[in-house]
Amino acid sequence: MKIIGYLTVLGGLFILALAIGFIFQIPAAISIWPWPDGPLSHLFIGSILAAVSVAALWIGGTGEFGALPAGSLNILVIAVSTSIYFFQLASQEGRQNMMLFGIISLFMAIVSGAAFLWSRRIPLSASSPTPGLVRASFGIFLAALILASGALIFKIPVFPWALNRDSSVIFGCIFLGDAFYFLYGLLYPRWKNAFGQLLSFLAYDLVLIPPFLLLFKTVQPEYMLNLVVYVGVLIYSGTVAVYYLFINPQTRFGS
Repeated sequence: MKIIGYLTVLGGLFILALAIGFIFQIPAAISIWPWPDGPLSHLFIGSILAAVSVAALWIGGTGEFGALPAGSLNILVIAVSTSIYFFQLASQEGRQNMMLFGIISLFMAIVSGAAFLWSRRIPLSASSPTPGLVRASFGIFLAALILASGALIFKIPVFPWALNRDSSVIFGCIFLGDAFYFLYGLLYPRWKNAFGQLLSFLAYDLVLIPPFLLLFKTVQPEYMLNLVVYVGVLIYSGTVAVYYLFINPQTRFGS
C-alpha cells in the first residue's frame, strides 16, 4: 500500500503542476489543450485539475484508499464521455488529430475503471455519517451539475463568457463526471467520503472566486445572470467546505 500511496502523491503533484500551468497560462501547459481557447476557459481547466490534485494528495498522503472510488468514478465518467466526443470529432474531415485525444481519454477510462473496481474492495476507516447539511448540499450540487452538464453538451450558454463550442461539450462531460462524484457521496454517506469531496470543491472554489469577482467589472450583459448564479454556487460551496473542514469540531482536520 505504501508504494501505491507514493504513486498517488506523485500523480497528485503532477496534476497540481498542470493546474498551476493552466491557471497562470504557462504555454507548456495550455499547449496540451486540443484547440486554442481563452484565458477564462484555461482558468476553469486549472480549477478542475486543482480539485483532482488535492483529493489525490489527501488520499495518497493519508492512505485513505477507501475514499478513492468516488474520485475514480468521476474520472471514469469524464474519460468515457470525452473519448466518445473526441472519436466523433476525429471522424470529421480535417480533424483526424482528435483521434490521439480519444485514445488518451480511452486509456484514462481503463485506468480509472480499474482503480474504481480495485478500491471498491477497500473499506473506509472508521468515520461518522456525513452531516445532514453536507448531504443536502450534495443533492443540490448533483441536480445543478446534471442540468449544467446537459446545457453545455447541447451548447447552451451556462458559463459567464462565450465558450468554444467544442470546449462547451468537454466542460459538460466534466460536470457530468462531477455529478457522479457527488452521487457517490450521497449513496455512501460517510464523512471520509465527503471529506475528500469538500476538499476538492474548496480547491475549485479558491481558484475561481477571486477572478470571477473581478469579472463583474467586465462581463458582457448577456452573461451577467450566469455570473451571479455561478459565483453564488462557489461562495455557498466554499462556505460549507470551510465550516466542515476547519471549524466544526466533529469534522474538522485532526478531529
